Amino acid sequence: MKIIVAICGASGIQYGIEILKALRESGVETYLVLSEWAEKLIEEETDYKIEDLKKLAAMSFDNNEMDAPISSSSFLVDAMVVIPATVKTVSEIANAHSGTLITRAADNMLKTGKKLVVCVRETPLSGPCLENMAKIARYGGIVMPLSPGFYHKPKNLNDLYNFITGKILDVLGIKNNKFRRWC
Repeated sequence: MKIIVAICGASGIQYGIEILKALRESGVETYLVLSEWAEKLIEEETDYKIEDLKKLAAMSFDNNEMDAPISSSSFLVDAMVVIPATVKTVSEIANAHSGTLITRAADNMLKTGKKLVVCVRETPLSGPCLENMAKIARYGGIVMPLSPGFYHKPKNLNDLYNFITGKILDVLGIKNNKFRRWC
């Protein structure tokens, strides 16, 4: 399985790191794209160095690297996860503005009928943003707000990250035991 992971500059960068780690543990080949703001927030919100994060993926690309293999719909991948997704990126995906590698790869997922999981972290959400998320869903994407459940009685932040990571793996069809499921 091959999956693109795009990390945007919304707060919640750790969610992107956790899905990268989980996909690697599952034997999935990942292609990482970091936006410029994601790189700034990695340093701000985590103890990771950008180079260490890039090592979690098979290949990594800058968001302006439009000649990357993943910019073409002829480069076969199974899915893409945008995590965390900014409202700007949501708008660009919803409206087919494919001027960055993230939005171009996302558009490829939609036009080829591949899974596109867009994990929005922003709150509150404006009417236009809600409309853009609805457009992504209508076009075949999966909109997944980064809103963890609490029925598994989380004890720490890792429990919340694991909940979201497990739900994303579920959507991608990857078996996991990241959280206690509802009985």
